[in-house]
Amino acid sequence: MRVDIAWWDLDGSPQTIESLREHLRNEAVGPWTKVPGLLLKLWMADSGANRWGAVMLWEADRPADGALPANRAAELIGGPPTHRERFEIEATVEGIHSLPALHGLGHALMV
Repeated sequence: MRVDIAWWDLDGSPQTIESLREHLRNEAVGPWTKVPGLLLKLWMADSGANRWGAVMLWEADRPADGALPANRAAELIGGPPTHRERFEIEATVEGIHSLPALHGLGHALMV
């Protein structure tokens, strides 16, 4: 398994965390449900540092860019992620929790 982490520093971008949350609500989440090999994608925001990003957990390596949804966040923000890292997963664990599933959770989707 592999994990990709990408984030943008939003200073100087016309986008805000709230406008990007709206983007998630309206269009961004759905296309990722059809990506082969994607185990989990988490979108994240750091309002204190004015950053926006995502963590993607892959079954193996991520597919070629043509198999991924268009990177509308990059278009909206005005460029590629400020930081992008890729790592091998050494171990995983899932703790005890009361959630029936992780799909559809998060601040942006709880309106």
